[in-house]
Amino acid sequence: MLGHLAEQEYEAASGTDSADASINAYKKALELSPGSPVILERLAEVYAKSQHIRDAVLTAQEALKADPKNIGAHRLLAFIYYRALGDPSAGSLQQENLNKAVENFQAILDADPRDLNASLMLARLYGFENKHDEAEKILRSLLARNADNGHALQQLSQLLLDQNRSQEAIDLLKQAVSDYEDPEIYDLLGDAYSQAKDYPNAEAAYRKAEDEDPDDPGHMHGLADALLAQDKYADALKQYQRLAQLEPASANNYLRMAELYRRLGQFTESRSSLERAKQLAPGNLEVVFSEALLDEDQGHPDDAIKLLNGAITDVKSQSAGQNASALTVLYEQLGRAYQSQRNYTAAIAAYRSLESLSPDARKRGQMLVIDAFRESREIDRAIDETKTGLIQSPGDRDLTTTLALLYGEKTDTPSGLKLLQGLLLGTNEDQEIYIDIAEVQERGRQFAEAEQSAQKAEDLAQGPQAKDSARFMLGVIYERQKKFDLAEAEFRKILEGNPDNAAVLNYYGYMLANRGIRLEEATTMIQRAVNAEPDNGAYLDSLGWAYFKQDKLPQAEEYLQKAMIHESRDPTVLSHMGDIYVKLGQNERAAEFFERSVAEWGKVVPSEYEADKAGETEAKLRNLKKRLAQKSSPSAGKPQ
Repeated sequence: MLGHLAEQEYEAASGTDSADASINAYKKALELSPGSPVILERLAEVYAKSQHIRDAVLTAQEALKADPKNIGAHRLLAFIYYRALGDPSAGSLQQENLNKAVENFQAILDADPRDLNASLMLARLYGFENKHDEAEKILRSLLARNADNGHALQQLSQLLLDQNRSQEAIDLLKQAVSDYEDPEIYDLLGDAYSQAKDYPNAEAAYRKAEDEDPDDPGHMHGLADALLAQDKYADALKQYQRLAQLEPASANNYLRMAELYRRLGQFTESRSSLERAKQLAPGNLEVVFSEALLDEDQGHPDDAIKLLNGAITDVKSQSAGQNASALTVLYEQLGRAYQSQRNYTAAIAAYRSLESLSPDARKRGQMLVIDAFRESREIDRAIDETKTGLIQSPGDRDLTTTLALLYGEKTDTPSGLKLLQGLLLGTNEDQEIYIDIAEVQERGRQFAEAEQSAQKAEDLAQGPQAKDSARFMLGVIYERQKKFDLAEAEFRKILEGNPDNAAVLNYYGYMLANRGIRLEEATTMIQRAVNAEPDNGAYLDSLGWAYFKQDKLPQAEEYLQKAMIHESRDPTVLSHMGDIYVKLGQNERAAEFFERSVAEWGKVVPSEYEADKAGETEAKLRNLKKRLAQKSSPSAGKPQ
């Protein structure tokens, strides 16, 4: 009793004297009753509480010799070994500690199969050992006895998510939230939907979590990420602004705000958020990365390149082995900055440096080199680079798909289809491959076959985002065949579930504007796309063209000039500029743009060449040159 009283005093005040007094009293009690399992268990507990871990283990083991079913001793040992798993100095003892923790938690369950805590801990340990089946069996048994056990529910759903079994996790959690509303369960449901790339439902789940517990930052982070994944930049920004108030010391919140301000074209606010992030996290490479992106978007690629080269030099001066991941990010962005200047030689050199950093970085660098060759319209070199990658990594799915799509760009449809059809598994995983097949067929003008492939992709789609991807592909195929009503029906299906889909808003709006119908509706849709991505050259071109179709020439010129910053080699954008200047009566400038457009049509890859558009631009150029020649002729305007 004296030992117990001193133990209570130690728990209340954490005084070393009380711990020593308790240990001494229990030892005296053991002298009077040698081998007593109850006293040994209490002595082991005090040793553990006062951090005499070795003495605690030896005493608990002694208690188990006296009574092998002593649950208290087993529980003490189980938690001692469990806590030791988090000790970085344990080294090679980790597996031994794990085995002993499992052994003792199992002993507790053998004595009391309904022990909730031991069941949860044992399931967690099986998870550490990747014994997912054993862990799942324990957790499902717990839920069969008590369906609203929140801890078991959370642990099982996380286990399913860790195995990428997101749909099973969704089904489990949907049932749970229908029985009782809990913000943590809604959070997990949001995580499951996010893993399944079903971001609208993820958003809804996180909002329910936020409704239940409005001041928990965890819900806001999940919600902000779901909104960002749907390109709902303004809504995501509001979440990060709230998070910055709740977590003022977090640099990450200001980094995300800077990204969103940049995407929304609010460059001053983006720069201000980056400065705050820099104050909170000096030397943070993600801040440097974000600054470079902002410089590029503001039309200062030279500043971005200087910043990134400086960061690379600084990182290289440190221990190279520890900074491969940082250099990977920096070299990639440096390459992209050179690409924005169309300095493809320098871009490829940066990507080659990235390739040399590590085996993991090699493939990333290869893919970027391939993209640089493709963007520079060197399709044959892109194909050669992809084939080299496949020699190094035979059967690589990403490289095989890339090669197939490159064949599609050359309108070598049979070669592309042969590669893609070889990737089909006969499961739902084929959905993305069927979209790629449809794209290759569409580029090869095999429209009937492309329709069938896109419809097959839609049939296999799991979740709204996958369905939308298939529907968009199908809409594009219909539009290319001038089946405008069918294309419009597909685009409307997407917008019903995701009204802020910028790509659909732009494509649909441009389709209407180009035909000169429902121009106000078209302009509104494209404007929403531009609001979401203010620096997207294709969207800016669409908006300028919609204004042109309404004879709003100042607005048309403004947006086409903005589009030219990003798409100065696009023959359609150049032709649109020529059309505007014809209407403005600036025929010399119009002729310059038509001439550039004709030249660019001669350089595009085969799949992007549109003979009717190229021919129309050539005819406009001939007629305009004729008129300009007549105007400059000395006899122009004289009676014959």
